[in-house]
Amino acid sequence: MRLMEFKMERQGLLKEGERVTVTEGVLPSNYYYTIDPALAMSGNFPFRERLLAREGTVTKIMENERGFYVMVEFKE
Repeated sequence: MRLMEFKMERQGLLKEGERVTVTEGVLPSNYYYTIDPALAMSGNFPFRERLLAREGTVTKIMENERGFYVMVEFKE
């Protein structure tokens, strides 16, 4: 199991327990992931930490002073 955090810009786009798919993006030295269709985005991950799974389950949605964050669990 792998748990990843994604930044969500608006409340209510995802719900706990919802199945999601992610798209992988490539930068010169990192990967990043977007929950389809552009609902939330991950931080950058070095090549050695590449995500192998493309489907996961939303486990938690949090709100703090910086915005909304979504935790997604992937089975790798």
